Amino acid sequence: MLDRLAAGLATAALRLPPARTRRITVDRDIALRVRDGVILRTDHYAPDLTAAPTVLIRTPYGRAGPMRLLCRIAAEQGFHVVIQSCRGTGGSGGEFEPFVHERDDGLDTLDWLRRQRWWTGAFGMFGASYQGFVQWALAAEAGPQLRAMVAVATASTTRDSTYAGESFALDTVLTWAELLQAQTVPWLARQWELKRGQPKLTAALSHLPLIEADRVATGVTVPFFQDWLRHHTPQADYWRSRVFDDRLHLVSAPVAMVSGWHDIFLPAQLRDYEALRATGADPRLVVGPWTHGSPGLFVAALREGLSWLGTHLGDDRAGAQRPVDAAHPSDAAATAPVRVHVGGPGGGWRDLPNWPPPADTVRWHLHPGAVLSTSEPVPSPPDGFWYDPADPTPSLGGPLLVAQRAGPFDNRPVEARSDVLTWTSEPLTAAVEVIGPVRAEIHLRSELTYLDVFVRLCDVDGRGRSWNICDGLVRLDPQRFSADHTGVVAVPVEMWPTAHRFAPGHRLRLQVSGGAHPRYARNPGTGEPLGAAVTLRGGFREIMHDPEHPSAVVLPVVHSASQAFPS
Repeated sequence: MLDRLAAGLATAALRLPPARTRRITVDRDIALRVRDGVILRTDHYAPDLTAAPTVLIRTPYGRAGPMRLLCRIAAEQGFHVVIQSCRGTGGSGGEFEPFVHERDDGLDTLDWLRRQRWWTGAFGMFGASYQGFVQWALAAEAGPQLRAMVAVATASTTRDSTYAGESFALDTVLTWAELLQAQTVPWLARQWELKRGQPKLTAALSHLPLIEADRVATGVTVPFFQDWLRHHTPQADYWRSRVFDDRLHLVSAPVAMVSGWHDIFLPAQLRDYEALRATGADPRLVVGPWTHGSPGLFVAALREGLSWLGTHLGDDRAGAQRPVDAAHPSDAAATAPVRVHVGGPGGGWRDLPNWPPPADTVRWHLHPGAVLSTSEPVPSPPDGFWYDPADPTPSLGGPLLVAQRAGPFDNRPVEARSDVLTWTSEPLTAAVEVIGPVRAEIHLRSELTYLDVFVRLCDVDGRGRSWNICDGLVRLDPQRFSADHTGVVAVPVEMWPTAHRFAPGHRLRLQVSGGAHPRYARNPGTGEPLGAAVTLRGGFREIMHDPEHPSAVVLPVVHSASQAFPS
């Protein structure tokens, strides 16, 4: 009764279509045996409707709490909802090894579905983050009965996100390891740890060597954390069987993608979108002002997902009676292939035919006097700073796993540090709207050959607050980057894609620093192995910005935007 009441309240609060039925039968803890004998615990939410298609959710995060509410809402919309705990989680047998068993376990679960008397021959998949990875593991081999996918804040491969710029996404990986381990401890103990501010996790993020950090955070050794520290090179065979991007061309089901501009997997998810488009597919893409796990992302994913599943699983049961609300991405112009939210004053929702949209490439060059300008670079001495990994430059906001610490923040506290250089434009006389991929080209000279380059683009408002828009990091070593005869290294930095309107009177600012800890593991400066490094070596580096070394940030500027929708 409480589940039914909560689902009704949530449906109204989220402005979802009216329920098709309120009579739902729930069968919990079904013992579904897969090919190697492991039991995967599964729940089935059955509506009292005939010929209802199925929605499959496979998750390592348990089947209670918000997932229980989500399943109830989806079942009331007219779907059989099957939610399953991945092996080694949520009461399922076996050991959880990220990505290893998801293909076979997914196929065995699909075989089980086909034997059920309520099976109609059509199913879709839904889920965020790891729940999306398991979709990609199954999608290429699910056959024509897979009619729709809703992939939220996820991608077909996590390798590039884990080692962004060939660094190591320490905060994301260690926080995720701690989150998974926390599911095995008593509820009261977990609440006490959260109330204390997770001091063990905080200590672990600063601990060296990293091979001990998992034990500091969780009290146990986490096998996959150890594996990811060992197998971090681009050539590592370890990842070949744990990524699914090489099978995107075999996926025939329509795919809806929902993400946020500050999501940890956004660059990889947009590469999935472009790869699907290259095969002739027509995926749906929605990117909003959200972070990984933020409430806004959850609401948008539920609205967009139910509409997509309803449309492609036989009839538009999710969209037939949908109320129009231009403030939500799934309501206005819902047939547009791409819908993005442009941040900044005067922004709002934009409907696009494709991603990325046509744009002019504009280079904003670094100039002497800490000036950022579209003018050509002029002869000038470099600017320099000292980076000390014993006091690493801290990360502030941006794409992080924990929603409360992610997203836009006023960056002035970080910019005040001596190990952060900034270049700032004059106040804009007209708006500059940037939509698409962003990159930087930084020319530097360093006394160390092992170092990181972190670049961040900010919007400085009329009060002087510096809001982070997008950023990127690259890890340098002598094997990947060689210096010229003067010792200068040209570093291409792929930054997060963005959609942002820099308003008149605002200024653009570019930060350059030697890291963003603990979002990325600090570079010790010694070339020691990732997991074993304990020696920290600081060093001086110079950022060049003369005509022979034209350091710049390269922005896709859109001059004629499509119709905006107020938010």
